[in-house]
Amino acid sequence: MNTVASAIALDRDVALRIALAARILPDVDLAQLLDVLDSALGRPLSIDKLSRITVTDLKTGLGSLDGEEDGEDIAIGLEPMKNAVRILWGESEGDDNLPVPVEYKDGDIPDSIRVAIASNTESNLDGHFGSCLRFLVYQVSSENIQLIDIRSTVEADLSDDRNAYRAKLIDDCQVLYIVSVGGPAAAKIIRAGIYPIKQIDGGKVMDVLTKLQHVMSHSPPPWLAKILGVSETERLKNYTGSGQDSL
Repeated sequence: MNTVASAIALDRDVALRIALAARILPDVDLAQLLDVLDSALGRPLSIDKLSRITVTDLKTGLGSLDGEEDGEDIAIGLEPMKNAVRILWGESEGDDNLPVPVEYKDGDIPDSIRVAIASNTESNLDGHFGSCLRFLVYQVSSENIQLIDIRSTVEADLSDDRNAYRAKLIDDCQVLYIVSVGGPAAAKIIRAGIYPIKQIDGGKVMDVLTKLQHVMSHSPPPWLAKILGVSETERLKNYTGSGQDSL
């Protein structure tokens, strides 16, 4: 049985906790963490069993992956293991400093677009499309920026097609910012009607979106003007092909 099938065979809440914990442990994949938990707790894994896992259990099990039997010198670090244990216990989703979305109804911000940000930490653009922990979803107009949702990608790890799952997760967005994305994944994003923008250096979300606001207000390129509802005639008239603001 492959790793995804093994995880799905577990109780859904158990599988999701394990998948999320694996993703915050550097260089540890889902299969490896499943093996460690099986060894420490025994099958079948359950919410009750996960509540008994300790940092020492992880240090011992993960240490063996590095060839360190006592677990003292493993490269993963103590803090990620503490966070992973909290996730396995159900006490945390791995980041206590996430921004707080506000309730939004369609039309609350006129002339706005919906933008997804691939993120791993706080209010940062720092995620790759295929591995980011979450998408921060913003409603953006030339005058307003409002966080309206945070969408965890953890269930994507349990899907047969992780990239298609991720694209579906944000298919109500018109724009996606990512640090990187592969060609096949980019094709799925575009087929979902989303315009991907790769910004390899990442950055603070508000800096990224403030720059987008400026472009929206000052001669947006044709693809963005189309999203904003500018007619084709106006798009062609306003776009000169030079001196445009870069996203």
